[in-house]
Amino acid sequence: MQSNLSKYKKELTRLVGKGEILYGSLLKELGLGGEKMQEQLDGMKLPSFQAEYETWYSEALQVVKQILPDRLDDFVKLYKNDKRKTIDHLTYTLSDYMIGLRATQHHKVIADGKTAVPKFMQQKNILKSAEQRFESSLFDIRQLVQADILDDELDAARELLKQGFLRAAGAVAGVVLEKHLSEVCGNHSLKSRKKNPSIADFNDLLKREDIIDVPTWRFIQRLGDLRNLCDHNKDREPTKDEVAELVAGVEKVAKTLF
Repeated sequence: MQSNLSKYKKELTRLVGKGEILYGSLLKELGLGGEKMQEQLDGMKLPSFQAEYETWYSEALQVVKQILPDRLDDFVKLYKNDKRKTIDHLTYTLSDYMIGLRATQHHKVIADGKTAVPKFMQQKNILKSAEQRFESSLFDIRQLVQADILDDELDAARELLKQGFLRAAGAVAGVVLEKHLSEVCGNHSLKSRKKNPSIADFNDLLKREDIIDVPTWRFIQRLGDLRNLCDHNKDREPTKDEVAELVAGVEKVAKTLF
């Protein structure tokens, strides 16, 4: 468990630090903070906010989704608000700044790039609070423990595959996939109506609730078919390539779907 804790803590610290750097980049691009601030920023090697923000947002979004799900809507709305009816100082978002949008009223600018600064500060502060939550005793480490358990089980599947025990390797990988999909459904407060849901049941549920897209659903469906070949199909033996595909696919799902 400690390895995952250290890894996640390091990644979160990196994201918070990158947010601070991007804040400086934003001030520099907009010429804000006064002459002294601009002189300091000119002496720093700062990345382009326009070029780096989207990547930062995507990574930070996953952190907030995992650690502070109650702040997820706030975090997203600072980036984009699809439900707004007008664009003004309150509803202007960072996505507006990214496309250079300015809002005017009676020939007067009421929202522009400068309006994006407090929005980004809020996002930055939400991410910082995630870092504090991570450090606190209130943080639920169940998912981190689960991640290490799944890693160990996948290692066992790889070893079985290496030794030529193809059905056994596929069966273990299938169990890992089923456990992880169950965990993902739990993260999103989704519950199957079936008493003992299968990989296909979890997969369909996640697709129906728009947690995963169609390509991901098809990918998991393929993994489920390979798992069934290892577990149930007595017509033929699974090939080494098929089991290797299953193990690699389960690892990908476990590392990208939360």
